[in-house]
Amino acid sequence: MIDTSAFQGKKAAYFTLGCKLNFSETSTFAQTLQSLGVRTAGEGERADICLVNTCSVTEVADHKCRQAIHRMVRSNPGAFVVVTGCYAQLNPEAVSGIEGVDLVLGTDEKARLVQFLSDCWGASGDAPDGHLHRHYSVKTKDIKSFAPSCSRGNRTRYFLKVQDGCDYFCTYCTIPYARGFSRNPTIESLVAQAEGAAQAGGKEIVLTGVNIGDFGKSTGEAFVDLVKALDAVPGVERYRISSLEPDLISDELIDYCAASRAFMPHFHIPLQSGSDTVLKLMHRHYGTALFAEKVKRIKQTMPDAFIGVDVMVGSRGETQACFDETYAFIESLNVSQLHVFPYSERPGTAALRIPYAVDEAEKKRRSKLLLDLSERKFRSFYSRYIGTEAEVLFEKAARGRAMHGFTRNYIRVELPPEIARPEFDNQIMRVRLGEFNHDSTALKATIL
Repeated sequence: MIDTSAFQGKKAAYFTLGCKLNFSETSTFAQTLQSLGVRTAGEGERADICLVNTCSVTEVADHKCRQAIHRMVRSNPGAFVVVTGCYAQLNPEAVSGIEGVDLVLGTDEKARLVQFLSDCWGASGDAPDGHLHRHYSVKTKDIKSFAPSCSRGNRTRYFLKVQDGCDYFCTYCTIPYARGFSRNPTIESLVAQAEGAAQAGGKEIVLTGVNIGDFGKSTGEAFVDLVKALDAVPGVERYRISSLEPDLISDELIDYCAASRAFMPHFHIPLQSGSDTVLKLMHRHYGTALFAEKVKRIKQTMPDAFIGVDVMVGSRGETQACFDETYAFIESLNVSQLHVFPYSERPGTAALRIPYAVDEAEKKRRSKLLLDLSERKFRSFYSRYIGTEAEVLFEKAARGRAMHGFTRNYIRVELPPEIARPEFDNQIMRVRLGEFNHDSTALKATIL
């Protein structure tokens, strides 16, 4: 039995690292606690509860998680500190040992956050340093729960969690160990959440998950059927798919999105390497030919589509010849932007058995080459639309600051402060796109 009175009047602080899925889940945690009478601490206020939602995709991510926990503890003396997320699942004992931490919840346990808080509330006074240092997590094979999440936090867009976990076990990746096997709720339940977001005024929903295209493992349904069902939800004017594995992008899905009412011409596709040799070492489920075919098909059916691509640099086995293949392959692709990140060795992964390690200086050099290539592709894509008209969903901006939003095909747009208005927030408005803004991250616009 949960004693809700213990939560009344409390203040909470939240910190999220990592992916959009984590941000969505943190926002849901905040909404749940708010329903129990816990408000979010304002700037400069000390929180009674601190929650850190962690990432563990790289060694750098682990380090940032530890730093974030230390900052939370220092800034909120006496607070009850909870840590969850991927780092918490993979290293629960180490995280629970950090000074000031009370409760560490793994992937299966975080869905029962309130119950754990209720059970532990007030017990920290019995610990030697005033903190519990307790951790709860199960092994990967025993992760079964699915924590629903459809929230927007302080953003305009909603983030709908449609899937969790991954069955791919790529040689470099710890995410399947942190998130468990692929699982999902029903289409019916997700449609109900989308309807709720629309009723609350949400105009755009981003579909999030770990391996979204694998949707249906738990329910015998298919991702394309989910897309069709969500497209029929009245009130939601835009959907975006956060990321899709190339081998799970069917022609049926591409064709449906091209003709759909609300799914935007915007794809994010992880490539990781443009060398077939490296893709095999990674145990990826496709080769460069399939990837190129998917990009070609998308651009044939949606010529204006924005295509973002993930690329890993300096993985085990990536010789200079393999990197040269990657560079040439990506240069040949009609894509819009690259997300470039250096390979980070993760304990327990099969990649550690692959010979030939790339040194850090070489990783930086290769990253710089791909980032420069990305910048050229990005500017080329944006430049095509200078002088054209577009519909933009604007997001709230601080008073006196420029307002930003995105076109259907994910071009970031900037309205200068002198013409931005608070009433533009969460409104789709027609604009004329102008030149690049001061830092070349958006196109300036005027309202039509």
